[in-house]
Amino acid sequence: MDATKKYLFVVNPISGDLDKAEILAAVQAFAETEKISLVTYETTGENDEKGIAELYEKHKPQRILIAGGDGTIKIVAQAVEHQDVILGILPAGSANGLSVDLNFPTALDENLQIAFHNDAMELDMVCINGEKSLHLADIGLNANLVKNYEQSTVRGKIGYALQSIATLQEQNEPFEATIEVNGETIMTEARMIVFANSQKYGTGVTINPLGKMDDGKFEIVILKTFDLVLFGKIVTGNMPLDTGEVEIYSTDKAKVVTKVPVHFQIDGEYAGEETALDIFVLPKQMKVAVPKTD
Repeated sequence: MDATKKYLFVVNPISGDLDKAEILAAVQAFAETEKISLVTYETTGENDEKGIAELYEKHKPQRILIAGGDGTIKIVAQAVEHQDVILGILPAGSANGLSVDLNFPTALDENLQIAFHNDAMELDMVCINGEKSLHLADIGLNANLVKNYEQSTVRGKIGYALQSIATLQEQNEPFEATIEVNGETIMTEARMIVFANSQKYGTGVTINPLGKMDDGKFEIVILKTFDLVLFGKIVTGNMPLDTGEVEIYSTDKAKVVTKVPVHFQIDGEYAGEETALDIFVLPKQMKVAVPKTD
């Protein structure tokens, strides 16, 4: 092994449905072929951020490979905050929103090439009430869907589809929100308000056509109505931006206050109910090796 070339490999052994043994073996074999020394860390759910930070300080790897979902990526990004290190993503979670949005391939061998070798893109994050969001957070209908999904036994896209139908059928009245953004105060009723650093949910559905993860901005997407017709339009990529049903504001900071507690989720993880959100962009928070574009 070339002792001067060292990568840290962080793997979440329980995320998603993929066999981590296969990924571990593939990463180790790839590293050996490339003559790269590999230090492996398996997350446990306890003090992972501290453990990863300590390993980084000890070994100073040139790259950190991550096999897991958005939650695992976020832990690593926070552990090595402000460090000049490239993150190589091997999508292996139940929610792979970041890799979907960045158009990662599905084949492991292709993602190994990207993680080990490709150039990096500096990505923003969004801070919401002190919590960091990689790509998409929201209040309202989808957050309720996430809560229902987490409580269900059916996983994957089928589970999301089933919960989507059930959540649409049980949805409550629209909530009232006051939004301070770009010097304006907007009062609106909404079924759902999205805080989007990117374009797509992990299911591949585009909710924010304006999204760019490296522009120092995020978008507030207000969905004033949300029924099966609008849901169908969004799922098929026909977001109605000219009907008054949807409004989008691009900004670097905002405040949102609701009259009643509203369901809230960050990056596919339910985070309870909120009545007030303080949101601002965190520019260039992490370097991620990304697929090459033509």
